[in-house]
Amino acid sequence: MSSPTDGTATGAVPGTPSPAPSGTGSGVSPGTVPVAVIGSGNIGTDLMIKVLRLSKTLRMGAMVGIDPDSDGLARAARLGIATTHRGIEGLAEMPGFADIRVIFDATSAKAHVRNARLAAEHGKLMIDLTPAALGPFVVPSVNLDEHLDAPDVNMVTCGGQATIPVVAAVSRIAPVAYAEIVASIASRSAGPGTRANIDEFTETTGEAIRRVGGAEVGKAIIVLNPAEPPLAMRDTVFCLVEGELSDADRDRITESVERMARDVREYVPGYRLKQRVQFDPVEDTVVPALGRRVTGVRISVFLEVLGAGHYLPDYAGNLDIMTSAAVRTAEKVAALRGWVTS
Repeated sequence: MSSPTDGTATGAVPGTPSPAPSGTGSGVSPGTVPVAVIGSGNIGTDLMIKVLRLSKTLRMGAMVGIDPDSDGLARAARLGIATTHRGIEGLAEMPGFADIRVIFDATSAKAHVRNARLAAEHGKLMIDLTPAALGPFVVPSVNLDEHLDAPDVNMVTCGGQATIPVVAAVSRIAPVAYAEIVASIASRSAGPGTRANIDEFTETTGEAIRRVGGAEVGKAIIVLNPAEPPLAMRDTVFCLVEGELSDADRDRITESVERMARDVREYVPGYRLKQRVQFDPVEDTVVPALGRRVTGVRISVFLEVLGAGHYLPDYAGNLDIMTSAAVRTAEKVAALRGWVTS
């Protein structure tokens, strides 16, 4: 879902300089693209670790926050990464800021408005993990190629990243009149920012189901599961297709969903279908969201998302899928914009 914040951006203790980001002057060193993370909470810290451990093209240039005592800033400093606790303004004043190509924003929707404005003034690519949605929605396995030139792209929500690929997979075979998703996440993986943005989650995800997934109408529901020990993220996707579906159509939809799951699993290894795609008849049923009676087929898909456990516990797949999608987006955009050198 959208990024939780803990007062997020944080950085160097006043009077204690952090190492400046290194660079070549062109913003590129062999095979690497300098990036900055704004927000030193759970998502920002997990992003940093993913860049450090997994990316062959991105390099951590700076970690930014507003809480000088945050764990994210402390970890960054121990790893020799430049830090500031003065937010994006502090980042802009750092000696290596000119080298930064990409800024990940893991703060809040309100803060993103200011962050995006400053990033745009300096020509930086902004990857937004908040519900602000100033830029186009991007789900890497579905529509990244459509927004390669956008200065600010939005990663929707955790529920959107998990379920929109399925809606899109069905839409490629048959028109989806209505799509509804239910995202169930461990209560312990929902921080204060997540809880404060529940309304934004449902609105943003519902809109993205339509605009990216291809459904005529979309609806999103989130459930905070209090179970102990915490359970991994589970998602249920319902797609309503009007009219009949032949056996061949059902096979094509099943294959499309399974292929999409494999595509997502390339950057989210813990993403998987819990069972085979299900098809159930719907007979002359009122669908309030559509405002009409419908006869057709309900397609049900059940998912699980297990986190990689880099910084967050493995049950926090809802946060892991956001950071994984953001890193994949940055890597692909950087490569296609010619920023990556070999």
